[in-house]
Amino acid sequence: FEKADRYEEAIRRYQDLKNKFPYSKLATESELAVADIYFKEESYTEAAVSYATFRELHPRHPRIDYVIYQTGLSYFHQLPSTVDRDLSFSADAIKLFDELQSLYPQSKYVEEVRVKRAEIIRKLAGKEEYIARFYFKQQKWESSLGRYEGLLAKYPGSGFDPAALKNAMICAKNLEQKDKVIKYKKELLSKYPDSAEAKSIQKED
Repeated sequence: FEKADRYEEAIRRYQDLKNKFPYSKLATESELAVADIYFKEESYTEAAVSYATFRELHPRHPRIDYVIYQTGLSYFHQLPSTVDRDLSFSADAIKLFDELQSLYPQSKYVEEVRVKRAEIIRKLAGKEEYIARFYFKQQKWESSLGRYEGLLAKYPGSGFDPAALKNAMICAKNLEQKDKVIKYKKELLSKYPDSAEAKSIQKED
């Protein structure tokens, strides 16, 4: 048997078991096992639906923290590796990861959720920076400034701050918004004095 065939056979057997004993504990565990098989074979869309359905049907199941975790992971694994593509599944993953931390703070999955959540935030910040830089290169100063300001407001501390502050300052300068030039320059020099961006500003003065 190929691996895919083995997965399909396992799903069929679990579904047969559920049909034969619909009200038994075995039926419940079969539902969860099917979701796990979808996840293992990287059918993440089917896995997410299966885990969500399981949670809806069995809200008091002792492994609901695992179910929430796996649902979030199913969305997480559908995110692309590069920021220039669609990141819409990030909202679903973050919602579930936040829910897990809120409802089950003692869960063994919480630490892993924090790591994965930080990865998503970094990707979202990267997406915002990618768009801001695109407008910056096109000299579309107003659009670029809006994106850099959004990046600084929504994703502070994501690693893009010094470059965002410097480029926001340049955009503001081209738009003749002197107050913003002063604001972003001050923030860059006070918060990131050792950054390459701050040093380049100091050389220009």
